[in-house]
Amino acid sequence: MTSETSAPGSARSRGERQQKIADFVVARGSASMTDLVEFTGVSHMTVHRDVDELVRRGLLRKFRGGVSAQPSTVFESNAEYRLNAHVDAKAAIAKKAVELVEPGMSLLLDDSTSALALAKLLPELAPLTVATNYLRTIDVLKNVEGIRLICIGGDYSPTHDSFLGMPCLEAVERLSVDMTFVSTSAMNVDLTYHQEPEIVMVKRAMLASAETKVLLMDSSKMPRPALHRLAPLSDYERLVVDSDVPKTLVEELRGRTRVDIAYS
Repeated sequence: MTSETSAPGSARSRGERQQKIADFVVARGSASMTDLVEFTGVSHMTVHRDVDELVRRGLLRKFRGGVSAQPSTVFESNAEYRLNAHVDAKAAIAKKAVELVEPGMSLLLDDSTSALALAKLLPELAPLTVATNYLRTIDVLKNVEGIRLICIGGDYSPTHDSFLGMPCLEAVERLSVDMTFVSTSAMNVDLTYHQEPEIVMVKRAMLASAETKVLLMDSSKMPRPALHRLAPLSDYERLVVDSDVPKTLVEELRGRTRVDIAYS
């Protein structure tokens, strides 16, 4: 039997290993169980348990002898995947972005895990008013003294763990906030993108409802396009990125908007 990684039974080690398996399969389109055993260095039994969990969460599809990735639109939008992807970069971005927040502000947070990382830092800056359509962010802030929490409802999406649709759009359009923090699935030096039109509509409404628009983007999302155009990069007052973004790209981005670099 192959040797397990350190503390193989811990939730963190399982989560990290499953994230690596998901990324491995997505990069290749499919993989055999043998491939995954060699890649992870754990037993066949452990790999089968990890794969079963990833299938249950809707990230992978199982076939005889191996697994394949879900279509990119399903995979990239899956809340379970996004919660465990590029965690350190998102935490660093959140620490940099929270410097823009002052007590007394009204904020609008989208259903991105980057904005969720920011939400976890907001209790220290109360009093604040925070509006969001993301259930995870609601759970983080619902019992925080000094934070007035506005829960934006609509049609619940299990894939995103958030509220979308026309009721959500109408609720966002009725708001006027000091600052909105959003992220999206892809960008280049000119445009931001998302692979789903209903997400694009909600994010556009959030941008229109805010005096200051802040874009939170980790380096894995650039430079690349997605199916639907969201907004020109010049529409955002600030862009916060992690330090793995190439310097040449940072300089190009600074020709479109103000860029803050977050260091881990």
